[in-house]
Amino acid sequence: MKISTLFRPALFALALPGALAPAQDKFAGVPAAVQPFVEQGEISGAVSLVADKDQVLHLSAVGQSDLATGRKMQPDDIFWIASMTKPLTATCIAMLADEGKLSFDDPLEKFLPEFRRLSLIQERTEDHLVIVKPPRPITLRDVLTHTSGLGEYALTDPHWSLATMSKVFSREPLRFAPGSRWGYSTAGLDALGRVVEVAGGMPFAEFMQKRLLDPLGMKNTTWWISPEQEKRRAHTYLLNAQSRKLDEATISYMYGGAVTDPARPPLGGAGLFSTAGDLARFYQMLLRGGELSGQSLLKPETVAEMTRKQTGNLPARPGMPWGLGFCLIEDPSQMEANRTLSPGTFGHGGAFGTQSWADPTRGLVYVFLIQRDKIPNNPDNSPMRRAYQEAIAVALSAGRN
Repeated sequence: MKISTLFRPALFALALPGALAPAQDKFAGVPAAVQPFVEQGEISGAVSLVADKDQVLHLSAVGQSDLATGRKMQPDDIFWIASMTKPLTATCIAMLADEGKLSFDDPLEKFLPEFRRLSLIQERTEDHLVIVKPPRPITLRDVLTHTSGLGEYALTDPHWSLATMSKVFSREPLRFAPGSRWGYSTAGLDALGRVVEVAGGMPFAEFMQKRLLDPLGMKNTTWWISPEQEKRRAHTYLLNAQSRKLDEATISYMYGGAVTDPARPPLGGAGLFSTAGDLARFYQMLLRGGELSGQSLLKPETVAEMTRKQTGNLPARPGMPWGLGFCLIEDPSQMEANRTLSPGTFGHGGAFGTQSWADPTRGLVYVFLIQRDKIPNNPDNSPMRRAYQEAIAVALSAGRN
């Protein structure tokens, strides 16, 4: 198969952490496996990446980033990564834990006093609601593992501050007693952004920029798309059930705000935009025990704590319990898209089908970026991701032969 011109920049990159290694024919099957989904109109385009701890082994793009203009997808295009934001928010919390400014087992109300007034739904029917006091306070660990009982917002505004959003959110009753169940909460991770502001002594976006994004060289990761970045943003699409064509979709998590609107709050649950290359650097740092390019961002034992199973026997997703801000793959056989990954792989997916995973057994990072809303059944197990993972497995197997 002839290698696309999209691969050519890799031929000239140095083999430094996060840089592109020489292009390798064995990965040519990866874009080839994703291309049919573009041709069938299932997605507008995709970016695929594979890296080890030191370098990017493969980076390719297929399809278009903007169907209206016909702009071709580029390997450095910017995507809304949705819930893939959560591990970065958790990392900011972990940095503060390393500094002794907080503990994972601190009560949430220690930093956000509004959560002292929490209530718990004990019983609910169509005409009956019983509210009681929770048996114990929520901890930061509860929030990071989605075992807090927190739900989502009943009311939002695109220009509220994190402080205001936290106060509004704290009025919502808990769905279950802290620690008793697993229940996903994006708004809970938003509240942790406010914790970073209180414990870290600076705005959340500034903290993440100075302490995480800048040291890792993640220059294209942002809460707010600049006019220049907007030119290479991968647009979001929804498959029209009647026409069977992709219609451009809004990002509901912006709550009515524009992607370029700097007045939107930096939401730690799903607010970031990023590129495949930037995300690879983040996961390379974690595979290297919290260090990259000579900079130590986390203690190795903190990385180990974040990426170990924290949810015990509480059922979460099939074969996928939770660490601190990370989803873990404990039993790869429980989800088809995970079957080529090792137990102990950690990472996170996003609502529009974006994926990033680190396999410490193989020492590999996987990043797969698409922008398709309402993927049937489960974005983590989309047919596009399955094709991507299987093509990589074939390439790696061929490389060992």
